[in-house]
Amino acid sequence: MSAPSDTHIYASASPAARNGVVLMLLGMLMFSLNDVMGKWLVSTYSVGQVVFIRSVAALIILAPFIWFNGPEKLFQVDRPRLQLLRAVLSTVEVFAFYFAVVYLPLADVMTYWLAAPIYVAAVSPFILKEPVGWRRWSAIIIGFVGVVIALEPSSQALTPQAIISILGSVAFAFMLLLGRSLRGTPDTTLVFWQIVGAGAAGLVAIVFDWKPVSLRDLLLLGLLGVVAMLAHVLVNRALKLADAATVAPLQYTLLFWAIVFGWLVFGDVPRMSMLIGSGFIVASGLFIFFREQQLKRQGRIKTLNQTVVAGSGDGAGPGNG
Repeated sequence: MSAPSDTHIYASASPAARNGVVLMLLGMLMFSLNDVMGKWLVSTYSVGQVVFIRSVAALIILAPFIWFNGPEKLFQVDRPRLQLLRAVLSTVEVFAFYFAVVYLPLADVMTYWLAAPIYVAAVSPFILKEPVGWRRWSAIIIGFVGVVIALEPSSQALTPQAIISILGSVAFAFMLLLGRSLRGTPDTTLVFWQIVGAGAAGLVAIVFDWKPVSLRDLLLLGLLGVVAMLAHVLVNRALKLADAATVAPLQYTLLFWAIVFGWLVFGDVPRMSMLIGSGFIVASGLFIFFREQQLKRQGRIKTLNQTVVAGSGDGAGPGNG
Protein backbone atom coordinates (compact mmCIF):
# COMPACT_ATOMS: atom_id res chain seq x y z
CA MET A 1 0.00 0.00 0.00
CA SER A 2 1.42 3.38 -0.92
CA ALA A 3 1.12 6.42 1.32
CA PRO A 4 -1.92 8.57 0.46
CA SER A 5 -1.21 11.88 -1.18
CA ASP A 6 -1.91 15.13 0.65
CA THR A 7 -4.33 16.17 -2.12
CA HIS A 8 -6.41 13.02 -1.67
CA ILE A 9 -6.45 13.35 2.12
CA TYR A 10 -7.65 16.95 2.16
CA ALA A 11 -10.10 16.63 -0.75
CA SER A 12 -11.91 13.71 0.91
CA ALA A 13 -11.84 15.18 4.42
CA SER A 14 -15.04 15.76 6.39
CA PRO A 15 -16.07 19.32 7.39
CA ALA A 16 -14.65 18.74 10.89
CA ALA A 17 -11.38 17.49 9.42
CA ARG A 18 -11.18 20.49 7.09
CA ASN A 19 -11.67 22.76 10.11
CA GLY A 20 -8.87 20.83 11.77
CA VAL A 21 -6.63 21.53 8.77
CA VAL A 22 -7.40 25.26 8.99
CA LEU A 23 -6.69 25.34 12.73
CA MET A 24 -3.45 23.41 12.26
CA LEU A 25 -2.29 25.87 9.59
CA LEU A 26 -3.16 28.76 11.90
CA GLY A 27 -1.32 27.06 14.75
CA MET A 28 1.82 26.71 12.62
CA LEU A 29 1.51 30.37 11.62
CA MET A 30 1.27 31.34 15.31
CA PHE A 31 4.35 29.28 16.13
CA SER A 32 6.18 31.01 13.28
CA LEU A 33 5.15 34.45 14.55
CA ASN A 34 6.36 33.38 17.98
CA ASP A 35 9.74 32.47 16.47
CA VAL A 36 9.98 35.80 14.63
CA MET A 37 9.15 37.78 17.77
CA GLY A 38 11.62 35.71 19.77
CA LYS A 39 14.42 36.32 17.26
CA TRP A 40 13.62 40.03 17.28
CA LEU A 41 13.63 40.28 21.08
CA VAL A 42 16.79 38.24 21.76
CA SER A 43 18.69 40.72 19.61
CA THR A 44 18.11 43.22 22.45
CA TYR A 45 17.56 41.16 25.60
CA SER A 46 19.28 38.09 26.98
CA VAL A 47 17.89 34.64 26.23
CA GLY A 48 17.20 34.10 29.94
CA GLN A 49 15.23 37.34 30.14
CA VAL A 50 13.13 36.47 27.11
CA VAL A 51 12.45 32.93 28.32
CA PHE A 52 11.55 34.05 31.87
CA ILE A 53 9.02 36.75 30.86
CA ARG A 54 7.62 34.48 28.14
CA SER A 55 7.11 31.71 30.72
CA VAL A 56 5.34 34.03 33.18
CA ALA A 57 2.95 35.20 30.47
CA ALA A 58 2.29 31.62 29.36
CA LEU A 59 1.51 30.56 32.95
CA ILE A 60 -0.98 33.42 33.27
CA ILE A 61 -2.76 32.18 30.14
CA LEU A 62 -2.61 28.57 31.35
CA ALA A 63 -3.95 29.40 34.84
CA PRO A 64 -7.70 29.12 33.98
CA PHE A 65 -7.14 25.65 32.47
CA ILE A 66 -5.21 24.58 35.58
CA TRP A 67 -7.99 25.85 37.85
CA PHE A 68 -10.67 24.12 35.76
CA ASN A 69 -8.87 20.76 35.79
CA GLY A 70 -7.86 21.01 39.45
CA PRO A 71 -4.45 22.36 40.58
CA GLU A 72 -3.82 19.30 42.73
CA LYS A 73 -3.60 17.13 39.59
CA LEU A 74 -0.37 18.89 38.62
CA PHE A 75 1.37 17.06 41.46
CA GLN A 76 -0.32 13.70 40.92
CA VAL A 77 1.98 12.51 38.15
CA ASP A 78 3.16 9.08 37.14
CA ARG A 79 6.87 8.43 36.65
CA PRO A 80 8.08 11.71 38.19
CA ARG A 81 11.69 11.11 37.13
CA LEU A 82 10.68 10.98 33.48
CA GLN A 83 8.56 14.11 34.02
CA LEU A 84 11.61 15.89 35.46
CA LEU A 85 13.84 14.71 32.61
CA ARG A 86 11.30 15.92 30.06
CA ALA A 87 11.16 19.35 31.72
CA VAL A 88 14.98 19.54 31.66
CA LEU A 89 15.12 18.56 27.98
CA SER A 90 12.41 21.10 27.17
CA THR A 91 14.39 23.81 28.93
CA VAL A 92 17.57 22.90 27.05
CA GLU A 93 15.60 22.93 23.78
CA VAL A 94 14.07 26.37 24.43
CA PHE A 95 17.38 27.98 25.41
CA ALA A 96 19.18 26.37 22.46
CA PHE A 97 16.52 27.59 20.04
CA TYR A 98 16.61 31.21 21.19
CA PHE A 99 20.39 31.19 21.35
CA ALA A 100 20.57 29.79 17.81
CA VAL A 101 18.21 32.36 16.27
CA VAL A 102 20.40 35.18 17.59
CA TYR A 103 23.11 34.13 15.15
CA LEU A 104 21.45 32.00 12.46
CA PRO A 105 18.61 32.58 9.97
CA LEU A 106 15.23 31.28 11.07
CA ALA A 107 15.06 28.87 8.12
CA ASP A 108 18.37 27.24 9.12
CA VAL A 109 17.30 26.76 12.72
CA MET A 110 13.87 25.45 11.71
CA THR A 111 15.48 22.96 9.32
CA TYR A 112 17.49 21.45 12.16
CA TRP A 113 14.43 21.33 14.44
CA LEU A 114 12.27 19.62 11.80
CA ALA A 115 14.77 16.75 11.81
CA ALA A 116 13.60 15.80 15.34
CA PRO A 117 11.08 13.13 14.15
CA ILE A 118 13.94 11.46 12.26
CA TYR A 119 15.99 11.25 15.45
CA VAL A 120 12.96 9.83 17.27
CA ALA A 121 12.52 7.12 14.64
CA ALA A 122 16.23 6.30 14.81
CA VAL A 123 16.41 5.77 18.59
CA SER A 124 12.91 4.36 19.24
CA PRO A 125 13.99 0.74 18.48
CA PHE A 126 16.64 0.96 21.20
CA ILE A 127 14.72 2.94 23.84
CA LEU A 128 11.05 2.09 23.26
CA LYS A 129 11.74 -1.31 21.63
CA GLU A 130 9.58 -0.30 18.66
CA PRO A 131 10.43 -2.31 15.53
CA VAL A 132 11.70 -0.30 12.55
CA GLY A 133 11.88 -1.97 9.15
CA TRP A 134 14.27 -1.39 6.27
CA ARG A 135 11.98 1.19 4.64
CA ARG A 136 12.03 3.50 7.63
CA TRP A 137 15.74 2.89 8.20
CA SER A 138 16.30 4.00 4.60
CA ALA A 139 14.24 7.13 5.25
CA ILE A 140 16.18 7.78 8.47
CA ILE A 141 19.48 7.59 6.60
CA ILE A 142 18.15 9.97 3.93
CA GLY A 143 17.05 12.34 6.68
CA PHE A 144 20.51 12.31 8.25
CA VAL A 145 22.02 13.02 4.83
CA GLY A 146 19.69 16.03 4.65
CA VAL A 147 20.93 17.26 8.04
CA VAL A 148 24.54 16.96 6.89
CA ILE A 149 23.78 18.84 3.64
CA ALA A 150 21.94 21.60 5.52
CA LEU A 151 24.71 21.80 8.10
CA GLU A 152 27.26 22.13 5.29
CA PRO A 153 30.10 20.91 7.52
CA SER A 154 33.26 22.92 6.98
CA SER A 155 35.59 25.06 9.02
CA GLN A 156 33.48 28.09 8.05
CA ALA A 157 29.96 26.65 8.40
CA LEU A 158 30.33 24.21 11.33
CA THR A 159 30.01 26.97 13.91
CA PRO A 160 29.19 26.65 17.63
CA GLN A 161 25.77 28.13 16.84
CA ALA A 162 25.05 25.41 14.28
CA ILE A 163 26.21 22.71 16.71
CA ILE A 164 23.97 24.17 19.43
CA SER A 165 21.07 24.04 16.95
CA ILE A 166 21.69 20.34 16.39
CA LEU A 167 21.95 19.68 20.14
CA GLY A 168 18.72 21.64 20.71
CA SER A 169 16.89 19.64 18.06
CA VAL A 170 18.19 16.40 19.61
CA ALA A 171 16.88 17.55 23.01
CA PHE A 172 13.54 18.29 21.33
CA ALA A 173 13.55 14.79 19.82
CA PHE A 174 14.13 13.12 23.18
CA MET A 175 11.39 15.33 24.65
CA LEU A 176 9.03 13.96 21.98
CA LEU A 177 10.24 10.45 22.76
CA LEU A 178 9.46 10.87 26.45
CA GLY A 179 6.04 12.19 25.45
CA ARG A 180 5.31 8.75 24.01
CA SER A 181 6.19 7.19 27.36
CA LEU A 182 4.00 9.69 29.23
CA ARG A 183 0.84 9.37 27.12
CA GLY A 184 -1.27 9.00 30.26
CA THR A 185 -0.26 12.42 31.59
CA PRO A 186 -2.76 15.23 30.79
CA ASP A 187 -1.56 17.85 28.32
CA THR A 188 -2.05 20.64 30.88
CA THR A 189 0.30 18.91 33.32
CA LEU A 190 2.96 18.33 30.67
CA VAL A 191 2.80 21.93 29.46
CA PHE A 192 2.79 23.33 33.02
CA TRP A 193 6.00 21.60 34.11
CA GLN A 194 7.57 22.37 30.75
CA ILE A 195 6.89 26.09 31.26
CA VAL A 196 7.93 26.02 34.92
CA GLY A 197 11.25 24.38 34.03
CA ALA A 198 12.07 26.98 31.39
CA GLY A 199 10.88 29.83 33.61
CA ALA A 200 13.02 28.68 36.55
CA ALA A 201 16.12 28.45 34.34
CA GLY A 202 15.33 31.89 32.94
CA LEU A 203 15.01 33.30 36.46
CA VAL A 204 18.47 32.00 37.34
CA ALA A 205 19.94 33.35 34.09
CA ILE A 206 18.60 36.90 34.49
CA VAL A 207 20.52 37.27 37.75
CA PHE A 208 23.66 37.44 35.63
CA ASP A 209 22.25 39.36 32.65
CA TRP A 210 19.30 41.74 33.07
CA LYS A 211 18.57 44.73 30.91
CA PRO A 212 15.91 47.36 31.68
CA VAL A 213 12.73 46.61 29.71
CA SER A 214 10.62 49.32 28.13
CA LEU A 215 6.84 49.07 28.45
CA ARG A 216 6.52 48.31 24.72
CA ASP A 217 9.02 45.48 24.88
CA LEU A 218 7.48 44.14 28.08
CA LEU A 219 4.17 43.87 26.24
CA LEU A 220 5.94 42.15 23.33
CA LEU A 221 7.66 39.71 25.69
CA GLY A 222 4.32 38.94 27.30
CA LEU A 223 2.73 38.56 23.88
CA LEU A 224 5.41 36.00 23.07
CA GLY A 225 3.99 33.70 25.73
CA VAL A 226 0.40 34.40 24.70
CA VAL A 227 1.09 33.59 21.04
CA ALA A 228 2.88 30.36 22.00
CA MET A 229 -0.04 29.23 24.17
CA LEU A 230 -2.53 30.16 21.44
CA ALA A 231 -0.52 28.07 18.99
CA HIS A 232 -0.65 25.08 21.36
CA VAL A 233 -4.43 25.48 21.78
CA LEU A 234 -4.96 25.63 17.99
CA VAL A 235 -2.83 22.54 17.39
CA ASN A 236 -4.51 20.54 20.17
CA ARG A 237 -7.94 21.51 18.83
CA ALA A 238 -6.90 20.56 15.30
CA LEU A 239 -5.87 17.10 16.50
CA LYS A 240 -9.29 16.66 18.12
CA LEU A 241 -11.14 17.60 14.92
CA ALA A 242 -9.00 15.62 12.49
CA ASP A 243 -6.80 12.55 12.72
CA ALA A 244 -3.06 12.90 12.90
CA ALA A 245 -2.54 11.59 9.36
CA THR A 246 -4.47 14.60 8.06
CA VAL A 247 -2.96 17.45 10.07
CA ALA A 248 0.44 16.35 11.41
CA PRO A 249 2.25 16.71 8.04
CA LEU A 250 1.22 20.38 8.05
CA GLN A 251 3.91 21.02 10.67
CA TYR A 252 6.34 21.32 7.77
CA THR A 253 4.71 24.62 6.78
CA LEU A 254 6.88 25.99 9.62
CA LEU A 255 9.80 25.85 7.20
CA PHE A 256 7.87 27.85 4.59
CA TRP A 257 7.02 30.56 7.11
CA ALA A 258 10.59 30.58 8.44
CA ILE A 259 11.88 31.28 4.92
CA VAL A 260 9.23 33.95 4.24
CA PHE A 261 9.53 35.78 7.58
CA GLY A 262 13.30 35.41 7.62
CA TRP A 263 13.48 37.16 4.26
CA LEU A 264 10.81 39.82 4.92
CA VAL A 265 11.77 40.75 8.49
CA PHE A 266 15.48 40.01 8.74
CA GLY A 267 16.61 40.01 5.10
CA ASP A 268 17.88 36.42 5.32
CA VAL A 269 18.32 34.76 1.93
CA PRO A 270 18.19 30.96 2.31
CA ARG A 271 21.33 29.03 1.40
CA MET A 272 21.04 26.51 -1.43
CA SER A 273 22.50 23.78 0.78
CA MET A 274 19.83 24.52 3.40
CA LEU A 275 17.05 24.27 0.80
CA ILE A 276 18.38 20.97 -0.56
CA GLY A 277 18.96 19.55 2.92
CA SER A 278 15.51 20.63 4.10
CA GLY A 279 14.00 18.86 1.09
CA PHE A 280 15.67 15.61 2.16
CA ILE A 281 14.54 16.13 5.77
CA VAL A 282 10.92 16.91 4.89
CA ALA A 283 10.68 13.98 2.46
CA SER A 284 12.19 11.64 5.06
CA GLY A 285 9.96 12.90 7.86
CA LEU A 286 6.80 12.57 5.76
CA PHE A 287 7.69 9.05 4.66
CA ILE A 288 8.39 7.95 8.25
CA PHE A 289 5.12 9.47 9.42
CA PHE A 290 2.94 7.93 6.70
CA ARG A 291 4.71 4.58 7.03
CA GLU A 292 3.95 4.54 10.77
CA GLN A 293 0.32 5.41 10.03
CA GLN A 294 0.15 2.60 7.48
CA LEU A 295 1.56 0.07 9.94
CA LYS A 296 -0.91 1.18 12.60
CA ARG A 297 -3.80 0.62 10.18
CA GLN A 298 -2.45 -2.81 9.25
CA GLY A 299 -2.14 -3.67 12.95
CA ARG A 300 -5.75 -2.67 13.60
CA ILE A 301 -6.97 -4.70 10.62
CA LYS A 302 -4.95 -7.73 11.72
CA THR A 303 -6.38 -7.48 15.24
CA LEU A 304 -9.91 -7.19 13.83
CA ASN A 305 -9.37 -10.22 11.61
CA GLN A 306 -8.06 -12.25 14.53
CA THR A 307 -11.12 -11.28 16.57
CA VAL A 308 -13.49 -12.27 13.76
CA VAL A 309 -11.71 -15.59 13.18
CA ALA A 310 -11.68 -16.39 16.91
CA GLY A 311 -15.37 -15.61 17.06
CA SER A 312 -16.21 -17.80 14.08
CA GLY A 313 -14.39 -20.81 15.56
CA ASP A 314 -13.32 -22.15 12.16
CA GLY A 315 -9.64 -22.28 13.10
CA ALA A 316 -8.49 -20.36 10.00
CA GLY A 317 -5.48 -18.08 10.30
CA PRO A 318 -5.76 -14.29 10.02
CA GLY A 319 -5.44 -12.59 6.66
CA ASN A 320 -2.58 -10.40 5.56
CA GLY A 321 -4.59 -7.20 6.01
